[in-house]
Amino acid sequence: MTNTDDLDDSSAPLIEHLAELRTRLIRALIAFIIGMVICFSFGGAILDFLLIPIEKTMRDLGNPNPVMQYTAPQEYFFTLIRISMVGGLALAFPVIAHQLWRFVAPGLYRKEKSAFLPFLIASPALFLLGASFAHFVVIPLAMAFFLGFSDFPSFVSALLSGEDVAQTVDSGIDIVFNGKVNETLDITLKMIVAFGLCFQLPVLLTLMGKAGLATAAGLRSTRKYAVVGILVVAALVTPPDVTTQVILFVVVYGLYEISIFLVARVETKREDTLRAEGYYDDEDEEDDPLMAEFDADDEADSEDKA
Repeated sequence: MTNTDDLDDSSAPLIEHLAELRTRLIRALIAFIIGMVICFSFGGAILDFLLIPIEKTMRDLGNPNPVMQYTAPQEYFFTLIRISMVGGLALAFPVIAHQLWRFVAPGLYRKEKSAFLPFLIASPALFLLGASFAHFVVIPLAMAFFLGFSDFPSFVSALLSGEDVAQTVDSGIDIVFNGKVNETLDITLKMIVAFGLCFQLPVLLTLMGKAGLATAAGLRSTRKYAVVGILVVAALVTPPDVTTQVILFVVVYGLYEISIFLVARVETKREDTLRAEGYYDDEDEEDDPLMAEFDADDEADSEDKA
């Protein structure tokens, strides 16, 4: 029969871990709130920065004084709240990552710590790279496509009828873009977050490779399914224009190929380490299903030739 004291002793480490987790979560939450307050204080400047692509596009299309509007009294306030939440999360991420590291690190071996820490550093760097790519490259292209489309029907009609293109485009009712702050910001933030998360693909797949959950051969064999998945993601997270979707597809597929290369390097390093320690047996490759299938195909070819 189990002693009650033994049960109490065994539950003590669990309680200590829960208390440690609570402490780390509280510190991360405090960092997030502080970052949110800081971003809210500079919310107007951050909003102006996020609206630079659409402002530049409107000026290029002949609007010397671009104006954005809001149609509800609380709309601008909640727009600043959204900006401060995203910005606060970005500012607080180093603290949040540090708290995560302090909670996880005691349970890791030295080799696991050295393997996990670079990914913790690479993740925000890749997210910032993806967000910058979206803000400075993709969003201007998307805004130019959508805003420049207003004169396109008149342009086509003039070409088909043989009329003067310049006179036709300048005549008729002016179609003016009266942008709303929250809707424009919604598109901008969605694309920034989408590209930032998609740039995490090498980190995710390489971590899975280190954990043995993914292999370079497996990623190569599922390449066609990855292409379909990337196309679906590109269609869901980007506005409905082909240019933006193609850019996201090309970028994410390139990251997928880079991930295959990184996972292959991880496997090579692991094999070299196991060989040096005397734990790796080349005969184990015969038990690999992929190698077995390859050998079976060779034997079938030999039989056909015979």
